[in-house]
Amino acid sequence: MLIVGFVAFYVLGKSAGNAGTAPASATNSTANPTPGSSTPANSPAPSADSKPGSSLLRTDSTLVSARSSFKTRLKSGPRDSSPVDVPPSGTFKLDQYDAPVGRLFAYVTPDPGDGKKHPAIIWITGGDCNSIGEVWLPAPSENDQTAAQYRQAGMVMMYPSLRGGNNNPGQKEGFLGEVDDVLAAAEYLLSKPYVDPENLYLGGHSTGGTLVLLVAASTNRFKAVFSFGPADQVVGYGADSGYLPYDFRNREEHVIRSPIVWVENIQSPVYVFEGGRGTASAVTNLQGKSISLKNRNLSFHLIQGTDHFRILQPANQYLAQAIQRSADTRMPLEVSADELKRAVLGNQPVSVPGRS
Repeated sequence: MLIVGFVAFYVLGKSAGNAGTAPASATNSTANPTPGSSTPANSPAPSADSKPGSSLLRTDSTLVSARSSFKTRLKSGPRDSSPVDVPPSGTFKLDQYDAPVGRLFAYVTPDPGDGKKHPAIIWITGGDCNSIGEVWLPAPSENDQTAAQYRQAGMVMMYPSLRGGNNNPGQKEGFLGEVDDVLAAAEYLLSKPYVDPENLYLGGHSTGGTLVLLVAASTNRFKAVFSFGPADQVVGYGADSGYLPYDFRNREEHVIRSPIVWVENIQSPVYVFEGGRGTASAVTNLQGKSISLKNRNLSFHLIQGTDHFRILQPANQYLAQAIQRSADTRMPLEVSADELKRAVLGNQPVSVPGRS
């Protein structure tokens, strides 16, 4: 499911060790709050009712360890009973993969039949990222959330639906159990004989960008992870967003799901992208945290002159070609900040030696 709008962000404050508090220069005006600002959403702030001794999170441990012992308390709500759309034959295959809650739907590139192993990417869309829809349809350049550029470059793609979406088993957990679903999707994709296991990537936009950061903090299985417009702290989505189906007053529920708390755990190359008119302060906060922790696995690209949506098509085109170049030359992935900026702002195709 693709995102169709914005919500405002605010910070957890002391409950996360002041992680992610935006500097004054990065905080947006309160007159027109945008994603990433420190302006409160129209929902109550979390209270301090996480009592000592009641399974308080150890944020000095790893995310994997914290998640293994954390018991979430989910609110009951209506199930998503909408059926998954059937893709056109030859473009994607509608399949199911085994996840901890059961078999979940996914769109997967069919075997090209050329006997080769191809680079592959799992893509998590924004908005209700538990559900998938018609990602094969053309999209306008100013708001192309399909990530079709990877498919057009010859890569294998997988769009997994997650627990509770598209009439799947399980319940939506809002960035918690969904991490396990994405990891299960990776194992499924790696089982395909036409997928190159050395060139497996993960990407996502908006809520999907937030989720892939949590996945990156849980595994080093991906060659690189691309996060577009993520939140630094999920509390900013707001109690009424539909993305956080738990007790909104409980700080621990927010902390376990907030990427900024777990930046130290990221061991694979992670690239964070956003337009200057998008969730800028959230990206600034994540960058500041990674710098303070001296974690050089993260690279940040905040491009002025574009926004949360316009950045997607040209940036994904650039990344798709960079991946193919890396696969062709068997060299590490290289992302040039200058070339990326030219590709995004000029919307010019990037020349890759040896490829048409």
